[in-house]
Order: sequence, then C-alpha cells, then structure tokens
Amino acid sequence: MTTLVKSERMRKWRNFKDGMARYLVTIGGMSTIVAILLIFFYLFYVVFPLFAGAEITRVASFASPGAAEDETVYLAMEEQAEIGVRFTGKGEAVFFRLKDGAIIDRKALPIPEGIAISAFSKGEKTRALVAYGLADGRAVVARHTYQLSYPENKRVITPGLEFPFGEAPVVVDPAGAAITQLAVQQGEEGSTLVAATADGRLVMTYYTTERSFLDDEVTVSQASAVIAENMPPISRLLLDYEQRKLYAVDSAGELIYYDISNKDDPVLIQRLHVVEAGRTLASLEFLIGHASLLVGDSAGTVAQWFAVRDENNNMMLTKIREFSLRESPVAALSTEYGRKGFLAVDGKGNVGIFHATSERTLLVERVSKKPLLQVAVAPRADAMLIADADGMIHFWEVKNKHPEVSWKALWGKVWYEHYEKPDYIWQSSSSSNDFEPKYSLVPISFGTIKAAFYAMLFAMPLAILGAIYTAYFMSARMRRIVKPSVEIMEALPTVILGFLAGLWLAPFLEKNLPGVVSLLILLPIGIIVVAFLWQYAPRRLRHAVPEGWEAALLLPVVVLLGWAALASSTHVEAALFQGDIRSWLTNEMGIDFDQRNSLVVGLAMGFAVVPMVFSIAEDAIFGVPRHLSHGSLALGATPWQTMVRVVLLTASPGIFSAIMIGVGRAVGETMIVLMATGNTPVMDFSIFQGLRTLSANIAVEMPESEVNSTHYRILFLAALVLLIFTFFFNTIAELVRQRLRKKYSSL
Repeated sequence: MTTLVKSERMRKWRNFKDGMARYLVTIGGMSTIVAILLIFFYLFYVVFPLFAGAEITRVASFASPGAAEDETVYLAMEEQAEIGVRFTGKGEAVFFRLKDGAIIDRKALPIPEGIAISAFSKGEKTRALVAYGLADGRAVVARHTYQLSYPENKRVITPGLEFPFGEAPVVVDPAGAAITQLAVQQGEEGSTLVAATADGRLVMTYYTTERSFLDDEVTVSQASAVIAENMPPISRLLLDYEQRKLYAVDSAGELIYYDISNKDDPVLIQRLHVVEAGRTLASLEFLIGHASLLVGDSAGTVAQWFAVRDENNNMMLTKIREFSLRESPVAALSTEYGRKGFLAVDGKGNVGIFHATSERTLLVERVSKKPLLQVAVAPRADAMLIADADGMIHFWEVKNKHPEVSWKALWGKVWYEHYEKPDYIWQSSSSSNDFEPKYSLVPISFGTIKAAFYAMLFAMPLAILGAIYTAYFMSARMRRIVKPSVEIMEALPTVILGFLAGLWLAPFLEKNLPGVVSLLILLPIGIIVVAFLWQYAPRRLRHAVPEGWEAALLLPVVVLLGWAALASSTHVEAALFQGDIRSWLTNEMGIDFDQRNSLVVGLAMGFAVVPMVFSIAEDAIFGVPRHLSHGSLALGATPWQTMVRVVLLTASPGIFSAIMIGVGRAVGETMIVLMATGNTPVMDFSIFQGLRTLSANIAVEMPESEVNSTHYRILFLAALVLLIFTFFFNTIAELVRQRLRKKYSSL
C-alpha cells in the first residue's frame, strides 16, 4: 500500500513538472515572439516619420507692413522666425514682427535723390545681401542683419542694415546707362556686381581683396569689364556665390551661360532654351549650393538643371528632373538654406513644397484666393512668408522634417549634382551645405549580400562536406576529437577574428595573392588525386590504417600543398604577372585591388560560420536512423550510394537549416566586416574590392548621428531592413525544411 501511495505521488509530481515545463516552454516561446514583434514595431515607429509629407499651419495674415501700396520685391526672415523684413520697390526695408505684422523699424536705403530705382537683386541667402540698381548705372548694396542680446536675461533681436560697400552708391556701369537687371555676390576674396544695361550691354564690376602676409594690411582693388554687347533685353540675371558662373535670360526665353572665372576674359559656354515650346520662363532661382538652377515656367512646372560633362568633356547644363505645381505660371521660388528643398507659388494662390534630389512633392495647397507674388522660407525651414497681389502678408508654420527621403532616393539610382550619371550612393555626411548627404541603402544592402555570399562560398563546402565525412565515414574515436574541436571554434570572439583579418590576413593575402589563389585551386585537386591514388596503394598499407582514420593521412598533404603554393607565390607572380599582380589586375584586367577586400572577408567570416553550419549539419546526418543505412548496405548499395541516396535525403531538412542559419549569421555579422574591410559602400561584385554591410554601417555611424535626425532614422531603417533580411532567410529555411521533412519522412 505504501509503495502504491509513493508511486501515485511520484506520478503526480512528474505530471506537475511536465505541465510546468510545458507552460514555461510555451511562455518562453511566446515571449520570444513578442520580443521580436516589439523590436519590429519599435523600428517601424522610428522609421515611419521619414515618409511623412509636409504640413503647414497658418499663424497670421496682415496687410503689408509699411506703405502697402509699394511693391514688395523681396521677403526674408531671421533664423528664429520671429522678425521678417520687406524690401519695397521704392528702396525701403521694413522690419516687422511675424506673429502680427507690427512694424519694428523702417529704414530707407541711401538712394540718391532724383535717381530712379531700375532693378533689384539679392545675393547668396546666408549672406543676406540685397542690391538696388539705379538709372544712372550705379547700385546701392546692403545687408540686413539681426543682433541678438540679452538685457535683463530677456532675449532681444535688433534688426538693422549694413552697407558692405559703403552708403554711397557703387559704380557698376562706368558709361552711366540705366541698369535693367542686376546680380550681386560677395565672398571672402572679393565681390562682383553684374548688370544688364538699357543700351544692350552686359557689364561687370568686381572688387578683389588681398591681404598682406607681413602686416595683415588689406588692399581692395576695383575693376570693370564688358561681358557682352548688343544683347537682347535681359529678363533674368543670376550670379553664383563663387562668382564664376553667370546666367542671363533674354526676352525670347533663351538662357545664356557664361564662365566668368577669369574676370578679364569671360567665356560664353552655352545658349539654350530651358522651357518647352509654347511656354515662357516665369521664374529662375539657384538651389542651395548654386550648382543647380530651378526654372519655373508658365505651365506651373519647375525644372532642375545642372552642369554635366558631355562627350567632349565640356560642362553643359542638362535638365535632370521636374516638378509640377499646378497649371498656373510659377510666380516665385524660394530655396531652403541647408537642404535641397524649395518652395514655389503661383498665380492662383497655390504653394508647393518640394525636394529636388529625392524628387518628392511634399505638399501642394491653396493658401490664398489672390495670386501670390513672393515667398520666403525661414533659415531653419520651419516657416514661410508669402505676399499676395492684394497687399497681404501670410505667415505660416511649416513641418517638414525629412524631405530628402523617398523610396527612389533609398532604393533607386539618383542623379546628384557634380555626378556624371545617376547612381546608388551612400555618403551620410557632407562637407558643407553646398553638398548633401546621400542615403541610398542599395550599396550597403548589396555589401551585406556580397559578404554573406563570399563567406558561404568558403564555409559551405568545408562545413557540409566535413559534416558528411565526420558523421558517416569517420571512426567514432576520431569523431570524438574532431567534432568538439570544430565546435569550440565557435567560441572565438568575432572581434578577434576581425582584428586578425584586418591586421594580419589582409597584408598576408596582398603579399602572397598568387600563392593563396593557387592554394584554393590546388588543394581540392591535390586531395582528390591523393584519395584516388590511395585506392591503388598496397593492400597491406591500406589495411594498416584503421577504418575511419584515413582523413589523418591528408594532414601532411594539406601542409605540403600549402607550403608549395605559398613558396611558389613570388615566382608565379614574376613569371605570369610582371612581378606585381596588383598592377597587372589594374592595368591589364581593369580590376581595382583593395587590401581589405571581399576575399579577406570571405575567409575570415567563413571561418566564423563554419563551426555553426558544421555542428548542425553533422548532428542532422549523424541522427539518421542506422537501420536505414544498414538496410541500404544490405541491399547491395555502396557506402557512398547509401550516403547520397538515403542519408543525405533524410538529413536534408537539417542540412538546409544549417546552411540558412549560417547565411543568417553571415548577414548579421558586424565586427569582422567592420575590421576586415575598408567599409567602402561600392556596388562592385569583384572579390578584390571592399564593401560595407548594413550591420557595420549601423555600428560605425549610429554613435555619431543626431537623435531623431534623418541620418538617425535611416540607420534605424537599415536595422529594419537587416531584420527583414534575417526574417526572410529564416522563414524560407523553415518552409523548405518542413517540405523536405514531409517529403522524406517516409524513408
């Protein structure tokens, strides 16, 4: 009776433990799934704002500050978007509060009495330069400034005007003809004013600044030049901030492009029509950096043009892309200060927000029932100021965080400024506002696949064939030595493998490249030849080696072939590659050679992947029931036929899982590719070129990215892509494994 009671207690205790284990395993599995889903949703949460459009909110509308009847020729805002300035056609600067239009200050520019204003121009946005052209060939140049102070711990912004050339008008045309169009730019080394005159001339006045190395004395010299004569009436005039390129548009809508790098000898580069037939040019503006022109036409289209080198090696303006506002003529354009974005307004009260490089139309909205005449964007691109034909000023808040991101910018070829053609480029930092970061995920995704491919190309034959031999042909005693030895390799830190690959393996391969390539070819051939010859060895010798220990005989063969291949490397290089295989590859084959290349990554990362693939595949093969192989052998099949047609088929689900897990490991590897490659995001499948992977890119750039910036969110997008990659491979692996298991379960 006591025994029965104890047995019942043991049974209940066992059932309780089984139930607890079942529940704990279920909870653990569900927790893992929930954790993965939470990671996925968090990544998606961070990434989602990248693809949001722009939003605008009306803050205030008020009558034009100052004399409302005066024409508004230019609008601008200071950095905090608290104070705006309105330049009028009569030469007055009116500073006002943006929230209500209250006038803060009014300053009349020193226009000589009795001299009419005949033209207006603005310089590079960050220098806040404006100029009024006069009817006597002179110009008044000013800069609007904003002084920040903190009296009594209260922030005060004081607007004002400065006159970099002095308050007296400067002579642009010594002949004194009326200026009809004007362009002005000021730089560190000089300033330039270019004017179109009423008598059909294109004239230029430039100031050169020279600083003495001895006493820092500054000398300013002035000179004038005539660029062209007998010109048709000029309707637009633009000068880039480097004062090298001049663009003029005549009354027929033809764009005339001059190179004025040599001020004494301007060169006509190109004449072309930048609008389609039947349309007229309505507005012209530089994009930030002044490498691109934005051309608005009468059909509501804005086109981006920049110089591209043609077949004759000449830089010619080329139409790159275009945007559509609506069907009304584009009245005005305003470009952002730090990005390749711009605003456009038309004659029907519509405003559009665009980004040039990403080709995104972020917003097109009607903001007024009256035609719009002027538009200005805040330095931080968080506000816009619009003037309409009814004398009203409209102040809007703008939310437009990540306009440079689009599906095409991430995954398509993009034609960037200063590039010969569209391309996939990752360059997350730019040296200045003239250039822009480039966020194509294609090169680093390609690098991830490339690294995994070369790693598996090295690891898969070694791991699978090694697993086959170890599990089926090797003696049990030798297997107890080999299998743990291979598996313990998995414990090696990948940072150590990457360190050795970058500092030792890469220089070694570069120095002995012919020998290494010879070794990769000769080693398999040599092993096959030795195995073939072993069959014809004397029977006494063959029987002296215990069954399953034959592989040990290959160790001296491998060592000998390795030594022979590496020892002959220098001689092979001298005989076949003119003594320098790197130069031969570059000059004869057109293949660039990087020291830290895909071959290094393949060997190092393959070495890291081999233990995992080997262990899983070996367990799958060894786990095939012995009665299957014994039955096959009993029916007359050879051991090799039994392996190929019975054992491998039965173990194929496990082998395939091992391969796909190895691929997943290779895709997600970070430290080896980080240390063993040059981290160059190039689209080249050459084994002698470097690469950059998604994981390495995240590891390198995440510490330097600003939280919630576009760069920061795109790195999270890269992490999401990496997660999708691994999820895809694991899902495919599981689906195929289940099908293989179902197919061969009857064996």
